[in-house]
Amino acid sequence: EGGIPIGSVLVAGGEILGRGHNRRLQQGSAILHGEMDALERAGRLPAARYRESVVYTTLSPCDMCSGAILLYGIPRVVVGENRTFRGAEDLLRSRGVSVEVVDDPGCVAMMERFIADHPDLWQEDIGV
Repeated sequence: EGGIPIGSVLVAGGEILGRGHNRRLQQGSAILHGEMDALERAGRLPAARYRESVVYTTLSPCDMCSGAILLYGIPRVVVGENRTFRGAEDLLRSRGVSVEVVDDPGCVAMMERFIADHPDLWQEDIGV
């Protein structure tokens, strides 16, 4: 779709509750990061469902997405890579969230390529 190549999936008990990707450019949105889009597409859920779920995401969650993870009590985040952006992993961990970084070479290469090709879009996306 020509946007920022970050996707996310919200899963509970092996069931995909919501999947999303960064659609800030496509939707002209200030907040549609991958994690936020996955939460939005999951729709309204009981609080207990969030507390048994996992967020899988291409890149380490930013402050905004980490805030949503904390707000809904999501206990675990699996990150594809954090070399190009560390995000708020320390905040999540300090609040008891399990953060696992896979360090996938494909995710690293994709993000490095995007950042090199579109530095202006990348800086806008991370609030620089």
